[in-house]
Amino acid sequence: MTNIWDDVIPEEDLLVYQESGFTGAKVGMGTSPALLIIDVQYRTVGDNKPILQSIRESGYNTSCGERAWAAVHKISEILKVFREKGFPVVYPVVERKDKFDAGRWADKIPGLGSGEIHRVGNKGTEVVAEVAPGERDIVISKRYASAFFGTHLMTQLNLLRADTLIITGCTTSGCVRGTVIDAFSYGFKITVPYDCVYDRSIISHKINLFDMNSKYADVISSEQVVERIKQLPGRLDSAAHAHTVR
Repeated sequence: MTNIWDDVIPEEDLLVYQESGFTGAKVGMGTSPALLIIDVQYRTVGDNKPILQSIRESGYNTSCGERAWAAVHKISEILKVFREKGFPVVYPVVERKDKFDAGRWADKIPGLGSGEIHRVGNKGTEVVAEVAPGERDIVISKRYASAFFGTHLMTQLNLLRADTLIITGCTTSGCVRGTVIDAFSYGFKITVPYDCVYDRSIISHKINLFDMNSKYADVISSEQVVERIKQLPGRLDSAAHAHTVR
């Protein structure tokens, strides 16, 4: 297989996209990237076990188990080179205050709206230790799929003078995709490392990677991202470092 989605996309669909002009042309990166680590919290990760086992045993019904942990390890490699280069890291995460702070999630997915594991103060909302925020990183509390909706993310990215977003985390078909679409609409260059995002559904994961690569983002490996970031001049000016805010 050439691409991670090759085993799930029908040949006719590939031809339709190609004939329609959705060729997945690569945009590349600018010189001022920011790394987004979306919802990589204990509530979405759980135990390093097969997903159903993690859901049943970890105490986190929204966990993705071993597929999440595989992504966490890859995210940590990108995070390391970002820190070495002095590029900014942003953590959009869900931290609900109470049962009234869930909007339509409470109707559509009751487990996301009412569970204590999604509320501020519960370990479920903490970012996994392996990729946890540092004192100069930006933590943004969000409520819905896109990290841009109802948050100050765009203001922070303007202050950082970011031109490229490396988007990681979960879920591929939900918060990652929602953020990618909004980032594309705001004119950013976007890279999604396919081994740094995860989902509850393998099919949704692969189909959304295929579609995002065709329309909105460069979908490449974490190894390729690391190599490209290493080639950029480091950034150590004050605009690259912000205090932790919510």
